[in-house]
Amino acid sequence: MLVILFGGSSGRTYHLIFENGGQLVSGNQVLVAGQPIGSVNSITLTDDRNADVTISVDEPLHEGTTAVIRATSLSGIANRYVSIAPGPNNEPTLGDGATIDRGNTTAIVDLDQLFNTFKPRTRQALRNVISGSSTIYAGHTEGARRTYKYFAPSLASARRLFDELDRDNQTLARFLVTGSKALGTIAERRRELSELTVNANEALGAIASQNDSLSRTLAAFPPALRQANTTFVNLRATLDDLDPVVTATGESTKNLTPFLRRLRQVSERGIPVIRNLSLAINRPGPVNDITDSLRLQPSTERTARRTVPNAIRALNASQPTIAFARPYAPDLFNWLQKFGADSATYDFNGHYVRVSTADANVFHYCTAGDTNPACAGKDTGTLAPIPLSEQFSGLETDNTRTRCPGGATQPIPNSNPFLDGGNLDGKCDPSDVPPG
Repeated sequence: MLVILFGGSSGRTYHLIFENGGQLVSGNQVLVAGQPIGSVNSITLTDDRNADVTISVDEPLHEGTTAVIRATSLSGIANRYVSIAPGPNNEPTLGDGATIDRGNTTAIVDLDQLFNTFKPRTRQALRNVISGSSTIYAGHTEGARRTYKYFAPSLASARRLFDELDRDNQTLARFLVTGSKALGTIAERRRELSELTVNANEALGAIASQNDSLSRTLAAFPPALRQANTTFVNLRATLDDLDPVVTATGESTKNLTPFLRRLRQVSERGIPVIRNLSLAINRPGPVNDITDSLRLQPSTERTARRTVPNAIRALNASQPTIAFARPYAPDLFNWLQKFGADSATYDFNGHYVRVSTADANVFHYCTAGDTNPACAGKDTGTLAPIPLSEQFSGLETDNTRTRCPGGATQPIPNSNPFLDGGNLDGKCDPSDVPPG
């Protein structure tokens, strides 16, 4: 009887292994579905640095039981309890002193752990928010109570608003991108915007300085509106008369919609063209656009004013030469083509066309008894310079060609040789053509 009354217990003792103690203390309750079934006996540290929480419960637990450390509220110290989710009754009973390992236990996440994930500046900003909220609501308890009353409906309305915004992500993205570009453009033009504000201030000041005129204008405004009312009444009849015209033009405008649709495509494709045209007209940098060219045009015109007349005279003077050389152009290009083809072809002895230098008679080698006039008074075995008039002696040729333009190939009636309508008569020999 004494053991049962003072020292005995009909409950069971179990060991719960948690990642950390979660601020549990001896005496904290053990609950199942919100009902107390036991309490925490002790908390010790295991060899692998986990928390071994020993609990006593009134009823035995079954395999599959899980445990979670929870808090009764966010504020307070040692206000934790162990919430037990018992295993199924058809599972074996856990023996007295059994251990429920970390796979079936969950430690509580303290608010300090959440705050520790923030950087120092973020934590300080959060402190400022909490402190500022306290300052805002100090002495305004009733107003805060009314505010909280409508807080939930405002969140619901905000949720519906965000759902509507999220319904068309593509349109929202385009809106944000376009807004960003617009704000960027405004930021780039902040100086002009500031000047616009100043000018608007001056304009409004000028309007304010004309109070009397504005007063007279406002006084004359009602009669003008009455006259406009009469005009609009007469306009109604005119619009009735225009209805047949609109009806008649309906047949003409039925293709206007597809035309405007195609016109929009042309306009969109024309945007890069206009952008490139803008760059061509005015591009950052010196001498690289049409504006710079037009700026340099006067000096170019002054330079051309002096040079163009000389160029015109030079062209007029070279016209006879060009007219004379023009008929020989086929022969010249044909010679270049055939010469290149002949010089490119080769056999065992080398290329068909071979070019070597020819020694001109610049010096004469004097020998004993040499009668060459250049050796007069010269020693034997010396080089005596030959007079200029005799240096090319022996290299002359009498094979003078008098071919007409186009005479380098077999003649074709009414084609070649070219006689320029008789202007080359006597200047070339039309019979000097290859046979065949």
